[in-house]
Amino acid sequence: MNTLHAICDSKGRPLNLFVTAGQVGDYIGARALLRSLPDVDWLLGDRGHDADWFREALQDKAIQACILDRKQRKKAPRYGKRQY
Repeated sequence: MNTLHAICDSKGRPLNLFVTAGQVGDYIGARALLRSLPDVDWLLGDRGHDADWFREALQDKAIQACILDRKQRKKAPRYGKRQY
Protein backbone atom coordinates (compact mmCIF):
# COMPACT_ATOMS: atom_id res chain seq x y z
CA MET A 1 0.00 0.00 0.00
CA ASN A 2 1.33 3.46 -0.92
CA THR A 3 0.71 6.71 0.91
CA LEU A 4 0.00 9.97 -0.90
CA HIS A 5 1.19 13.18 0.76
CA ALA A 6 -0.14 16.43 -0.68
CA ILE A 7 0.09 20.18 -0.42
CA CYS A 8 -3.27 21.68 -1.33
CA ASP A 9 -4.60 25.20 -1.62
CA SER A 10 -7.48 26.54 0.48
CA LYS A 11 -9.99 24.95 -1.89
CA GLY A 12 -8.43 21.50 -1.64
CA ARG A 13 -6.77 21.60 -5.05
CA PRO A 14 -3.41 19.79 -5.07
CA LEU A 15 -0.30 21.92 -5.60
CA ASN A 16 2.36 19.27 -4.98
CA LEU A 17 2.27 15.52 -4.37
CA PHE A 18 4.69 12.99 -2.90
CA VAL A 19 4.16 9.22 -2.77
CA THR A 20 5.79 6.90 -0.26
CA ALA A 21 5.79 3.12 -0.36
CA GLY A 22 4.26 1.09 2.43
CA GLN A 23 3.29 2.21 5.91
CA VAL A 24 5.35 5.40 6.14
CA GLY A 25 4.56 8.09 8.69
CA ASP A 26 3.41 11.56 7.76
CA TYR A 27 6.76 12.97 8.94
CA ILE A 28 8.50 11.59 5.84
CA GLY A 29 6.03 13.27 3.51
CA ALA A 30 6.14 16.52 5.50
CA ARG A 31 9.95 16.62 5.31
CA ALA A 32 9.90 15.88 1.56
CA LEU A 33 7.35 18.61 0.79
CA LEU A 34 8.62 21.26 3.21
CA ARG A 35 10.74 23.12 0.65
CA SER A 36 7.88 23.31 -1.82
CA LEU A 37 5.42 24.99 0.55
CA PRO A 38 3.94 28.10 -1.05
CA ASP A 39 4.08 31.51 0.60
CA VAL A 40 1.09 31.21 2.95
CA ASP A 41 0.02 32.56 6.33
CA TRP A 42 -0.96 29.24 7.91
CA LEU A 43 -0.88 25.49 7.32
CA LEU A 44 -3.59 23.01 8.28
CA GLY A 45 -2.35 19.54 9.26
CA ASP A 46 -3.62 16.54 11.18
CA ARG A 47 -2.09 14.85 14.22
CA GLY A 48 0.34 12.96 12.01
CA HIS A 49 2.14 16.26 11.38
CA ASP A 50 2.51 17.20 15.05
CA ALA A 51 6.27 17.29 15.53
CA ASP A 52 8.37 20.00 17.14
CA TRP A 53 10.84 20.05 14.21
CA PHE A 54 7.96 20.56 11.74
CA ARG A 55 6.37 23.34 13.80
CA GLU A 56 9.77 25.05 14.07
CA ALA A 57 10.34 24.75 10.31
CA LEU A 58 6.95 26.34 9.68
CA GLN A 59 7.74 29.11 12.14
CA ASP A 60 11.04 29.75 10.31
CA LYS A 61 8.98 30.27 7.14
CA ALA A 62 6.58 32.60 9.02
CA ILE A 63 3.76 30.06 8.62
CA GLN A 64 1.35 29.59 11.51
CA ALA A 65 0.71 25.91 12.26
CA CYS A 66 -2.89 24.80 12.63
CA ILE A 67 -2.17 21.21 13.67
CA LEU A 68 -3.94 19.05 16.24
CA ASP A 69 -1.61 17.80 18.95
CA ARG A 70 -0.71 14.16 19.44
CA LYS A 71 -2.49 12.60 22.38
CA GLN A 72 0.86 11.81 24.05
CA ARG A 73 1.79 15.50 24.39
CA LYS A 74 1.83 16.76 27.96
CA LYS A 75 1.36 20.39 26.91
CA ALA A 76 -0.71 20.92 23.80
CA PRO A 77 0.46 23.62 21.38
CA ARG A 78 -2.15 26.20 20.45
CA TYR A 79 -3.94 25.95 17.13
CA GLY A 80 -6.85 27.78 15.48
CA LYS A 81 -9.88 25.64 16.31
CA ARG A 82 -12.08 27.70 13.99
CA GLN A 83 -9.61 27.29 11.12
CA TYR A 84 -9.27 23.57 11.75
